[in-house]
Amino acid sequence: MSDLSPDRFDQHVVARSHSFFQGDITANEARIREAVTGKRVLIVGGGGSIGSATLRALIRFEPAAVHVIDHSENYLAELVRDLRSGMDLPANLDLRMWPIDFGAPVTERLVNSEDPYDVVMNFAALKHVRSEKDIYSLLQMLDTNVVRQARFKSWIAARGGTTRFFGVSTDKAANPTSLMGATKRLMEDVLFSASPTAGMNVSSARFANVLFSNGSLPQAWLRRIELGQPLAAPRGTRRYFVTRAEAGEICLLASLLGGQDEIIIPRLDPEKELRLLEAIAADVLKLTGFEAVPFEDETEARHEVAALRKQGKWPLLLTPLDTSGEKPYEEFVGADEVSHEIGMESVLAIRHAKAKIGPDFIDRLDTLVSDTSGKVQKADIVETIASVIQNFAHVETEKNLDQRM
Repeated sequence: MSDLSPDRFDQHVVARSHSFFQGDITANEARIREAVTGKRVLIVGGGGSIGSATLRALIRFEPAAVHVIDHSENYLAELVRDLRSGMDLPANLDLRMWPIDFGAPVTERLVNSEDPYDVVMNFAALKHVRSEKDIYSLLQMLDTNVVRQARFKSWIAARGGTTRFFGVSTDKAANPTSLMGATKRLMEDVLFSASPTAGMNVSSARFANVLFSNGSLPQAWLRRIELGQPLAAPRGTRRYFVTRAEAGEICLLASLLGGQDEIIIPRLDPEKELRLLEAIAADVLKLTGFEAVPFEDETEARHEVAALRKQGKWPLLLTPLDTSGEKPYEEFVGADEVSHEIGMESVLAIRHAKAKIGPDFIDRLDTLVSDTSGKVQKADIVETIASVIQNFAHVETEKNLDQRM
């Protein structure tokens, strides 16, 4: 079987021979260096695909310290091995990794014990629509994406000394139809209005799906090929894609050059960049030497792998887009938002339309999350979120992605 390393597929899938954002990184190098060189940086969720890509993009600008928090000690172990094995790190860089929960008391202790950070980047999130499948996963998503974000930001603000605070969002926060997207929209509200900023420049970014990132559908396709299993994709579903390196670059631009209360979005052309998932799956198979054969039945697709493989073919299961909260397309600008120029070729910005939420609303969410009586149900969460997000249009189908291949 041919090489299945993700890097081999990036340029073919995004149909770009060079980074979409690198031109703006180069043009603004002096401004980035001013914001980073000799500064102390804290990266939360830095072990994941986007956080680690941003860290790699950041390090070459020679910060004095980069400290990383991630609840996965395995991610952190691999990250530090990869950095020290694959990069020339600045000689005096203070690089430290902590496998802790960013919303737990130990993180408050860390924030208060360490010297203040000049730049804080937060990538911690439950980011899959899949995670609204049941009340337990949904409550954890609400806790991670909203309640703990507010708690963490209040610790940073109280400590003082931070000049830039960045939190990563998602395209699904624009006109949200999923509870995941709605919690990320609330995360934006927390970021920009629900806690004191203490003089910090606060910014965010919404962007496309990150190709072959941890837990992504494209990453799953490579794993399915490796294991000799069918691929699956929702029929008629279009998505934007950026590479992992590009995701790091847009976060670098947004976190260091984004203006106060600005959400940076990529200037992607829907005519050229919005691609069918089933077509990308077929491209991935073609690059590994196989022709995609469409199926509509899971069992049949699973049983035909061996026979088709001998013919240079591979089963591709096409499923209906009928799981709760899923959108058939992507968008970056919500109904109550307008994009504007910020002097860059690859990105635009939108000014966040602040919801009227504050500590009382966060306390209300915390009460839902902390309730152990079993009384809180999905409908209660939908009602609570809809009370502050006017364009939230959740569609409940009683189907979820765990019921699919």
